[in-house]
This record gives sequence, structure tokens and C-alpha cells, in this order.
Amino acid sequence: AVEEGIVPGGGCALLYSSRALESLELANFDQTVGKDIVKHALKVPITAIVQNAGKEGVIVVEHLMRQADESLGYNAQTGEYVDMLAAGIIDPTLVVRHALADAASVAGLMTTTETLVAELPEEPKTGGMDGGMGM
Repeated sequence: AVEEGIVPGGGCALLYSSRALESLELANFDQTVGKDIVKHALKVPITAIVQNAGKEGVIVVEHLMRQADESLGYNAQTGEYVDMLAAGIIDPTLVVRHALADAASVAGLMTTTETLVAELPEEPKTGGMDGGMGM
């Protein structure tokens, strides 16, 4: 925070930064698709926070995007819209910037990589004994 300052937390800085992409003029369809992917990705953190608090993330995001005040956000603990800076809900700018840059780097690697390795999800274990009891 000392190095680059702070931004409104709870995913608000990323959400509001998606506005900057609206007026971006792009040369081709692929760039436009990329812009749309980034715009969607910038809304995911706040949507997840709100949904984890038991509310509807899309509704909160739409409400915030209609506001002019970019320090306004959603306090998931109280369920209220608040000035995030005044409420002390903040993120260090450096952390947010690095998270975005790292995510973009990984996404770039995934688009140029022919193969990805991932773990298969474990099969759910059944409770009790499998098999018949009649001998």
C-alpha cells in the first residue's frame, strides 16, 4: 500500500476498471473477443464475494455499474452498499495490479499451449457397504 496506494476493495476496483474497456477501439474480431473476456473476468471477483455472502452477484454488479461513484461497493458482511474507502474495505493497488497481470499471463500461456495437465476430480465415496447383504 505504501508503494502504490490503495483502491476500493471487495473487487470494486476491478469491476469499475472494466468501464475503461467500453470505449476501446479494436482492429479485429479476435481483439474484440479478448476484450469481452477481460471485461467478464474483471466482474468475477465481486460476483463471487457477493454470492459467497448468499446474495445474487449479478444484481449487485449491475447496481454498482449504474453508479457514478467508483468508491461505492458492496459490504458483504453487512449486506449494504457503502463507500468502500470510508468503510476501510481496501486493497493495495500493487496487489490488485499484480493479480491482474499474472492472470493475463496465465491466460496467454493457456491460449498458446497445446496441452494442459490437470487433476481429475475424485469420484465421490459412497457411505456404508457396497454390495448385497443376502448371502
